[in-house]
Amino acid sequence: MSIGRGRRGGVGRYGAVKRLLDIFFSFTLLALLFLPMALIWLVAGLDSKGSGIFRQTRIGRDGKPFVCYKFRTMYVSAPPCCPSSKLTDADRYITPTGRFLRRSSLDELPQLFNVLKGDMSLVGPRPLIAEETAVHELRMKSGVYRLRPGLTGLSQVRGRDRVTDERKAELDAMYLEEFGLMQDIRIIGETVGKVIRGEGVEE
Repeated sequence: MSIGRGRRGGVGRYGAVKRLLDIFFSFTLLALLFLPMALIWLVAGLDSKGSGIFRQTRIGRDGKPFVCYKFRTMYVSAPPCCPSSKLTDADRYITPTGRFLRRSSLDELPQLFNVLKGDMSLVGPRPLIAEETAVHELRMKSGVYRLRPGLTGLSQVRGRDRVTDERKAELDAMYLEEFGLMQDIRIIGETVGKVIRGEGVEE
């Protein structure tokens, strides 16, 4: 089953259904995971100096910035405007708790609030920081910013930190081209497997 197709059928047909699903599942997951998330927030805050929640401006739908939430996994001395996968010495900036959170992808759970608010979707291209200009330009050309960024996405299950900027943009465009329910279901299923195996995380 597929509802809508990227450029051919427009984002609108499936987009409305997708938003309703995002609201339902993000609210349900937040209710179920409230206590574990509160515990992670407490431990992340006690592990090192700084808040347990990390806030960072990312680029969202239509190229508009929004505040993205994560559990803090790095020391406050870490460079604020550089993806950790691009740091040559990222290891020294990652906290002991952060290492586990990143490997298990639990650091991404606060983005469920972003999904509930409408900044993000459960599935879509991962939100970038403004400094990732090469990928931004490629996304603009392919029309990817018609979509909300996702908690997980096609590039997350096709290599995550190990894909090049060009390949990441290519995968984002492929996701838009095949925009539909069945693709989202496949990506969520693959994400669960990748998270369990800890694949694709590059420090």
